[in-house]
Formats: sequence, C-alpha cells, structure tokens
Amino acid sequence: MVDEMKLRVSKPFSRFAVALGGFLIFIGIIVTGIFIIVLFGVVDFSIVETETIHSLSILLLFAIGLLDLVAGIILWRR
Repeated sequence: MVDEMKLRVSKPFSRFAVALGGFLIFIGIIVTGIFIIVLFGVVDFSIVETETIHSLSILLLFAIGLLDLVAGIILWRR
C-alpha cells in the first residue's frame, strides 16, 4: 500500500524531471553552440558586452545549473 502510494507520487515527479532534463540538454546544446561560434569568431559579441548583460548571462547559467541539480535529485530519488 505504501509502495503503491509512493509510486503514484513519484511518477509525476519523474515525468517532470525527464522533461526538465530534456529541456536542459536542449539549452546546453544551444549554449555550447553559441560558445563555439564566438570562439571561432563567426559572430562578434563585443557590442553587447555590458555589465548588465554579463550579470544576466551569469544568472541565467546559474539558474540552468540549479534546475539541472533539481532534475538530478528527482531522478536519483526515483
């Protein structure tokens, strides 16, 4: 009875974690692609290098990492 109830509760969290993980993989591929484009000099981002944009990008990367950690914990507890 308890295991069945635990399974019912963990199933939506598992689906959420899988969906979140897929989204984070997608975002990671985009961020890696942008990094490679900038590294090879295809696009010059020096125009938008302001302190505000820099802080926002660091905050965005931190949020993605935090969401990745949450998804990992949910999948680990599954």
